[in-house]
Amino acid sequence: MADSDNTTTLPLVTHRRAVVGVASAIARSSRNVFASRDLKASQSDDLAEAVWRTWQDAHEETQRLCGEQQCLERKLIEAVGLPRATLQSSDGENVEADFEAHKARWDTADRELGYSATLRAERDAAQRAADLLEMLSRTPATSLAGVAAKLDAVLREGQPSEDDPEFPWPQIRSVLDDVVRIGQQTGQGAQA
Repeated sequence: MADSDNTTTLPLVTHRRAVVGVASAIARSSRNVFASRDLKASQSDDLAEAVWRTWQDAHEETQRLCGEQQCLERKLIEAVGLPRATLQSSDGENVEADFEAHKARWDTADRELGYSATLRAERDAAQRAADLLEMLSRTPATSLAGVAAKLDAVLREGQPSEDDPEFPWPQIRSVLDDVVRIGQQTGQGAQA
């Protein structure tokens, strides 16, 4: 079984996502429209924003796969049950045979549902997101949109909940709001 504990369902549209949408618009103008979210295809002059867009895709894929994996895990447990053994004899043969039979049923159901494949895909996506987050932290921002993107990544990866009142999360959210507001006031952004 997976040891994931991401069971909180978040709303599709959140305040932070709305702020980030506006922050992304900071880097857009009629001459600077993103045709693709892919790092190589991005036309942004700010590499940090381009890395953030790629990280965001990997992060969202990880979240999607996590939810799918948890659903499949529930189905697998409902179909086969958790491994268990009844100790009946001193030689251990019954225990081992029961366990092996249960494991065979588990493996068959796993293949049919695709649980292990999804779990591997989730781990791969999480590793890709972690690698991109590390790259983002080493990439200097050259625009307000790049700064906003980096702050967004910190918030999305670090804060326990969207409205966590503990230091430094409210302060970081405030800085992100300031960056977006300044970008809008200085005309560095377009309407989202």
